[in-house]
Amino acid sequence: MAKTVNIKVNHVTRVEGHGNIRLRASDGKVEHVEWQVPEAPRFFEAMVRERSFEDIQTIVSRICGICSVTHSMAAIKGIEDAMGIKASEQTDKLRILCHYGEQIESHILHVGYLVAPDLLGQKSVIPLVKSHPEVVKTIIRLHRLGNTWMEIIGGRMTHPVTLKPGGFTVLPTEEKLRVLKSMIEDAIPDLKTLAEVVLSLADKLPDFDRDTEYIALTGPDYYTFYHGDIASTDTDEKVPIHEFERVANEYVVPQSTAKWCKWHRDSYAVGALARFNLNAERLLPMAAETAKKFGLKKGACNPYLNNVAQIVECVQVAEHGLQLIDELLTNGLKPEPVKVEPRAGEGVGCVEAPRGILFHRYAFDEKGLCTKANICIPTGQNHGNIQKDFEALAPQIIDRDQDEIRLLLEMLVRSYDPCISCSTHYLNVEFV
Repeated sequence: MAKTVNIKVNHVTRVEGHGNIRLRASDGKVEHVEWQVPEAPRFFEAMVRERSFEDIQTIVSRICGICSVTHSMAAIKGIEDAMGIKASEQTDKLRILCHYGEQIESHILHVGYLVAPDLLGQKSVIPLVKSHPEVVKTIIRLHRLGNTWMEIIGGRMTHPVTLKPGGFTVLPTEEKLRVLKSMIEDAIPDLKTLAEVVLSLADKLPDFDRDTEYIALTGPDYYTFYHGDIASTDTDEKVPIHEFERVANEYVVPQSTAKWCKWHRDSYAVGALARFNLNAERLLPMAAETAKKFGLKKGACNPYLNNVAQIVECVQVAEHGLQLIDELLTNGLKPEPVKVEPRAGEGVGCVEAPRGILFHRYAFDEKGLCTKANICIPTGQNHGNIQKDFEALAPQIIDRDQDEIRLLLEMLVRSYDPCISCSTHYLNVEFV
């Protein structure tokens, strides 16, 4: 019997921003499948022009309420690069520690509130309050940990106020670091519980593999979110962050207000699974054991496993966060007043946002005013890969019920944890 499938999903739910899914098929053959991004363009690169280097990180943190620490840090690193400023070891450790708070907050938000309903057959997290109250309480406690973690180091839960070029406006007290350490230690059982819950539902994750290029930072002798060079699973080449444009190769497609990216193939993926595939051997013991329980190994190319990699990373940042706090307390926190003299220059900052590798480039005049900016968002780098996954997955599931097809496509989008509105940018238009 001829079967017609016509799926039109406007504004996929349980993701940040707006994205549409289109699929049309007849007689078991996919005629058209498309991932669309209809978000209005953002203008942050224009907003920072003619603004002082001291204001940049405050402005660009507003690109995203979930990744505000990440954007602040990428901006600060770019500013420091342009101004010839080298952050101290203490500043580095405190920034990485603050960044870890955002990683765990964002990953828990995604896995706990946005993905868990799919695995438990619900439309949202609300019904889980009644059906799985202890699971929801665990998620809430871990999410609160991430928020408090950022508040202790960054000054507040979102849009940090203590980060600045060269250091911090205010250092956390040693007492607060001890409080944070105790909170992280208390959260370890909750992290193990959440891992066990997701593991018990792992059979709900679709069995879908597509050979993919993964890109992330790598280089230091630890599982990095902050330092390193750009690496790919397709090559042994390590690219300095200053050359990120030749990696991202941004281009425009008709169905998206966000630019797409490609390097060695037609698309690539960034995010937790990318970081895992390039750095898994550097996981600390508890995180490595968590990955082992899931059977997650380097070379995994099932996009739905990005959610598993996020769980592994939650354990990793908690584990490494405890180490960093111990090191900071052992050394003692020391005031480090930094006076930055503005100068003309150009610099690049790069960090791993929860959703993948993030690039910021800035140029400044001799007064320290920004003359140009370029920001390359992780989700923008993932859009093309979502499309390629669609094209591979749709023919494999086209004989299923239309509602199931729709759900699997929506789950695929959600697996990337997309920050869609962050990924849209204004384009320069030349009229000829």
